Amino acid sequence: MRNRRVARVIAIILALIMALSVIWVAIDALTARAYVTQAEIDRLREEKREYERRKQEIQSQINTVEFERKTEVAKKSVLDDRIILTGMEISNINETIDFYEVLIREKETEVRAAEEMEDTQLAKYMRRVRDMEENGIITYLEIIFDSTGFSDLLARLDFVGDIMQADERTYNDLQIARDATIAAVYDLELTKQEMEQEKMLLEDKFEELAEQLEEASELIKKIEASIETYSALYAEEAAEAERVQREINAKGEELRRQEAAAAAAAATRVRGTGQLMWPVPSSTAVINVFGVRLHDTHRVYRQHWGIDIEADYGVNVIASDSGTVILSDYSSGYGNYIVINHGNGMTTLYAHLSSHAVDVGASVSKGQIIGFIGSTGVSTGPHLHFEVSVDGVKVDPHRYL
Repeated sequence: MRNRRVARVIAIILALIMALSVIWVAIDALTARAYVTQAEIDRLREEKREYERRKQEIQSQINTVEFERKTEVAKKSVLDDRIILTGMEISNINETIDFYEVLIREKETEVRAAEEMEDTQLAKYMRRVRDMEENGIITYLEIIFDSTGFSDLLARLDFVGDIMQADERTYNDLQIARDATIAAVYDLELTKQEMEQEKMLLEDKFEELAEQLEEASELIKKIEASIETYSALYAEEAAEAERVQREINAKGEELRRQEAAAAAAAATRVRGTGQLMWPVPSSTAVINVFGVRLHDTHRVYRQHWGIDIEADYGVNVIASDSGTVILSDYSSGYGNYIVINHGNGMTTLYAHLSSHAVDVGASVSKGQIIGFIGSTGVSTGPHLHFEVSVDGVKVDPHRYL
């Protein structure tokens, strides 16, 4: 009889150990996933510190006498660098918030698991309390007084002691489960607070970006306010556009030579359809068209070699057609720009980008994201300058859109 009871107790203990093992494995798995996510957040925070350090270096340049001695266009290039870094900070914070949202979902799962464990322990404890209310101390006394001898009495006392220890363990398990729930809820609330701080920081960065864009825009307006500086700027911009076009033509010729030299490569080279897709899906607002235009203030004519599409800072710019990226660079006039060769003598140019999403040599598909709206180069506000060239000659993009 005693052996069976011992065997039964051992079986119960083993079952509890197995159950606890399963619970701890689940908790470890949750913790492991959270750790990976937290590591990613830590990495992003380190990137954020690096962006801030680089911005401080740029601000130090801006505060120097040497900066004041620079040409207005050279100053704009420095301001562009600062704007680009602020944009990177915004992307960094957005990515951090995304990770926090994942982390919060994991911690909510941990809270639910802890609450379920607490409910299980509470139900077990309440059952024991009800048993004690129904039987109470009389049960213990009956067990003792019903003993048939001294040896039996000692055995019964050991048995009562085991019951009391089991009751104490039940209560302790409930306390542990309750403490685990409290800790999980606290951790969840702390993570939510950290995410809210990131969101507030994001709002601050957007305000900072708006101020920087306005400062850069005012600089270009200051240049254009004087006919002399405006003429010099236009001459520099035109010369830069001609240089870029020569590079486009040279890259296009290089591609044609490669295709002629390797028929197999030509068979696999990405080519466009010749029918272009609108490059800014989120906006159709054209603020400047292709062709000769009259400057409102100075009443002088100048050639505009593309179309300008107004859009919010940071929105997607897509490839108008399939092709190969032949240029991905920065110039004082175009700012950050990308050129795609679509084959059959056609190329498209995307300028004033905040950042590039593709590198030189990349094969892109029609509609693929290649960059993001910005205001780099000679620009007075966020927009895309979009050009189309056919056989080395710039043409009105509307003819192919």
